[in-house]
Amino acid sequence: MEDLMPSEDDLVYEEEILRNPFTLKLWWRYLIARRDAPFEKRAVIYERAVKALPGSYKLWYAYLREKMTLVRGLPITHSKYENLNNTFERALVTMHKMPRVWIMYLQLLTEQKFLTRARRTFDRALCSLPVTQHDRVWEPYLQFVSQKGVPVETSLRVYRRYLLFDPTHIEDFIEFLLNSELWQEAAERLAGVLNDAGFWSMKGKTKHQLWLELCDLLTKHANEVKGVKVDAIIRGGIRKFSDEVGRLWTSLADYYIRRGLFEKARDVYEEGMMAVITVRDFSIIFDAYTQFEESMLAAKMETLSVSDDEDEEGDGEMQEVKKVSLQNGESKKGVVDKLAKDITAGCWLSDDNDIDLRLARLENLMNRRPELVSSVLLRQNPHNVHEWHKRVKLFKDNPTRQILTFTEAVKTVDPLKAVGKPHTLWVSFARLYENHKDVGNARVIFEKAVQVNYKTVDDLACVWCEWAEMELRHKNFKGALELMRRATAEPSVEVKRR
Repeated sequence: MEDLMPSEDDLVYEEEILRNPFTLKLWWRYLIARRDAPFEKRAVIYERAVKALPGSYKLWYAYLREKMTLVRGLPITHSKYENLNNTFERALVTMHKMPRVWIMYLQLLTEQKFLTRARRTFDRALCSLPVTQHDRVWEPYLQFVSQKGVPVETSLRVYRRYLLFDPTHIEDFIEFLLNSELWQEAAERLAGVLNDAGFWSMKGKTKHQLWLELCDLLTKHANEVKGVKVDAIIRGGIRKFSDEVGRLWTSLADYYIRRGLFEKARDVYEEGMMAVITVRDFSIIFDAYTQFEESMLAAKMETLSVSDDEDEEGDGEMQEVKKVSLQNGESKKGVVDKLAKDITAGCWLSDDNDIDLRLARLENLMNRRPELVSSVLLRQNPHNVHEWHKRVKLFKDNPTRQILTFTEAVKTVDPLKAVGKPHTLWVSFARLYENHKDVGNARVIFEKAVQVNYKTVDDLACVWCEWAEMELRHKNFKGALELMRRATAEPSVEVKRR
């Protein structure tokens, strides 16, 4: 106790303080002079100083810093921690407008794992400080509620309050919801962000990335998210983005797969393949579709293999069941009823072995790939003559499909916008009929071809020449001569106007 009393060297400072106890400069000079003294003695000086000058931020800050240094390294259950907490409470009586003091105290309480006490102190800090300084409190507050051990409901309420202060950090809240497995609210908040035309991502994410995150959330947790129109949301994203929509289509299909609606998922895959306009998006959908069919086939084969093993074990027990039932006095009708299910198991009406159907679906899908890719390329540019010729070659073994393809091609391709030589479609169309010994229809095609308004006169001349050559191949010399007269005659007024 005597060590804490002023010594002879302290008398000079003590006399000055007695004369002017409310002068900060004197107290500060006294503390500097005794900087090498034990902390217990300096603490007495600090206590006298803050009692005389309770509104001095400089004294309180220095005092609290020294006390915090003193407890560093001690276990958080040590009594000095509680003593330091009490000192902070006394300081905040007059320092409640100083954010630095609040932050030091809040960090101390966070280290001590006082959840309720820390939460209430954070709220006191927000109530005491002006709103312009709230951002300095919210940062450690969010770190506090994000640590392990804090109840999810507490963290949720704090984040909701924070969004009222700064709505631009909605992405941090969504990330917290995802980490806390609160899928319902995460989906609703993310959908709200996408519907906000003025939203700007603080993390530099594009709208397309946010759409993909929402789709992944809705599809992976289809059973947990209720009251959200998943189909409408994902289709809205598909309509909004013209390209890079392959993942959106696969996400929609995955949503129905997780809900057990496999036929609906197939419809989505088919619709997606017929809607995308890039080969990259088509490949994403086609690969996912193929993987889905393969998994369905594998699952069915595994199920049937297990059921076959059970049937083999049950066959040996069949006769025993009959004997035991009759010995117990059970009627023959009861035995028949029990065995009815086993008897009808081989009937085609109750046969659930659809492996052949599933295998046929997979094979048909693989065989359709070239045609589907061709459709994608033609959606990119329907006036690509070369691509139409390639599409016709895909059906070389099916003349009917070739005729339908040529018909669609000549209706679709605009000669003024065509990439390539559009007259070759008409010539190839007519030659198809000629090769199948149908010269009459070939002449009909040529007749329509010469009525087309081509971009250059050379294209029209080629059509006339091809038609005449066809007539020559079939020994129709008079017809060929008449065609040449028509081709070289002066066009009518209507044709000139056209």
